[in-house]
Amino acid sequence: MVQHVEQNLQLMTKRAVKAENNATKLKQENALLQVQLKNYKTENEALRLGQSASLAVVKQNADLALQNLLTVITNSRSSIKQLVSGAESLQLVAELLKSIDRISEVSEDGQ
Repeated sequence: MVQHVEQNLQLMTKRAVKAENNATKLKQENALLQVQLKNYKTENEALRLGQSASLAVVKQNADLALQNLLTVITNSRSSIKQLVSGAESLQLVAELLKSIDRISEVSEDGQ
């Protein structure tokens, strides 16, 4: 009977040691997971801040592109007005050249 109790005691001691080892192992794993969680939270926050910064840069670039586009539009309107004015001047010159031909023909007939 005493031997049986001693065997049970040894078996329970082995189980207790095994349980303590498992508990220690789980505590270490838990600590590691807590550190990883903290690192992931920090990384997540950094990504959020980076995304906000990226959006700000995109908005700034879009504003700059809009300003450049408006400048190009203004300059092109001016260039178009100059082209139209030049075309009108060329049309006037063409009309004058036609008139010179008529004047020359009249002069030759009149002589």
